[in-house]
Amino acid sequence: MADLAERHEHFAALHQSGCFVIPNPWDAGSARLMAASGAKALATTSAGLAFTKGRPDMGTVSRDEALAHAADILAATALPVSGDFENGFADAPEDVAETVRLAGEIGLSGCSIEDTSMAEGNPPYDFDLAVERVRAATSAARSLGRPFVLCARADGIMNGHYDIDEAIRRARAFEAAGADLLYVPVPASLDDLGRIVQSLAKPVNALAAGPFAKYRKTDFEAIGIRRISVGSAIARLTHAAILEASGAALETGDFSPLLKAAKGSTIDALLERGAGPPTSLAAER
Repeated sequence: MADLAERHEHFAALHQSGCFVIPNPWDAGSARLMAASGAKALATTSAGLAFTKGRPDMGTVSRDEALAHAADILAATALPVSGDFENGFADAPEDVAETVRLAGEIGLSGCSIEDTSMAEGNPPYDFDLAVERVRAATSAARSLGRPFVLCARADGIMNGHYDIDEAIRRARAFEAAGADLLYVPVPASLDDLGRIVQSLAKPVNALAAGPFAKYRKTDFEAIGIRRISVGSAIARLTHAAILEASGAALETGDFSPLLKAAKGSTIDALLERGAGPPTSLAAER
């Protein structure tokens, strides 16, 4: 297994040039399958974790649960891992900073913090507070004394609370506050996403989900995106398969969807491969 220092260095380097895909597993098994499929790094998904606990998305998972889950994902493969930590599980900047400190303590190579409150309707934090939260988070990240990619998210477009101009204003302020990576999920178009990229100097993450799932990596790369995540999309795709197969079996007695199931031997081999050191890291030793 690659040691943590090597993972942190590798993860930071991935953001410095080119474009890479960071898939989002929701348990150790999916993490190993993604590693075996060629992932260079992994990121947790708060929605995927909530689903495994039989809960809806947004604010239903505690910080302790998210950290324990991230530690499990980290232990499952030799890849660097970033944590999806929603709003940092806190409103106050100092408490968000504590979340980042704890993320570093368990060995994560980065994490994301949203500007969205967990209050009813998930309104965005006031601009000044949102910036102060990112400033506190990045200060905590720097205090770790090693690479830690702090991703600051401006979620207001996705949640229907503000427009692209406000998203860019916030992303620029988050960049100035020290964030390493900026993330504005699902703007109105690929052109708008390109406008966001051009408004910033630091790397930008794109979400290849919803209407953006129709694009290819080359499309994102062409507008300057550095990192592409899928959020909860693969987790929800597996839930769609569950609904299809169980619905057919229970409602009509049709078991034909099960013919698409992967062979147990195939999964076993991929799980074993995914637990080992990835070629990209082993080659750098």
